[in-house]
Amino acid sequence: MDCGTVKGLVEICLMHPLDVVKTRFQIQRGKTDPTSYKSLGDCFRTIFQREGLLGFYKGILPPVLAETPKRAVKFFTFEQYKKLLGYVSLPPGLQPSSFVQAQQIIKTGGLGFQGLNKGLTATLGRHGVFNMVYFGFYFNVKNILPVNKDPNLEFLRKFGIGLVSGTIASIINIPFDVAKSRIQGPQPVPGEIKYRTCFKTMATVYKEEGFLALYKGLLPKIMRLGPGGAVMLLVYEYVYAWLQDTVNHK
Repeated sequence: MDCGTVKGLVEICLMHPLDVVKTRFQIQRGKTDPTSYKSLGDCFRTIFQREGLLGFYKGILPPVLAETPKRAVKFFTFEQYKKLLGYVSLPPGLQPSSFVQAQQIIKTGGLGFQGLNKGLTATLGRHGVFNMVYFGFYFNVKNILPVNKDPNLEFLRKFGIGLVSGTIASIINIPFDVAKSRIQGPQPVPGEIKYRTCFKTMATVYKEEGFLALYKGLLPKIMRLGPGGAVMLLVYEYVYAWLQDTVNHK
């Protein structure tokens, strides 16, 4: 297990409850929606009361299976390009539910864009925009701000840059996130598909609910990916340094 894998697993386990809350906000369609939450606190309280503690970890298996190796590949690839270009466990009750949901989706919609790959364009846009801003900001700013000799202050320097990187990237990419949630979530009228494509979904949300609707779930997203972004990069930085030191001493 490399440093990218470790940091991905740590970040997912710590921050998944905020991802659940963010998605719940994004799929509600205004105050008239019967599932509408009044505030962030109301959302946390309602999920806990109705679904218990495990309600905050619904759907954690897919990101663990997909995001952990993906982030390992992402950081490995970044390191290779940086050199090339000279640029300096789960509760058992959660496991069957994910596979059952996947089987149900494949059974009703198949493997295509109306089934298991529904919302693929929005997902690619979300990740592409986030990673571009996240990596670009962090490694450029980190190279501009001087390194601190005090290890505690150096830790805070990296944490602060990672926090700002995750926050800015979240603000810029959230319209794609809202589109993804609308496309993959329950449609307003059962049996009728309203949200089909990424940019058309954004346009529909903007037209019917206003500009701010494209930023639904921003607060829990920032609460997750602000510190989460810092945790990911810090774990990566320190595990990478440890691995480098281990290899150099062999």
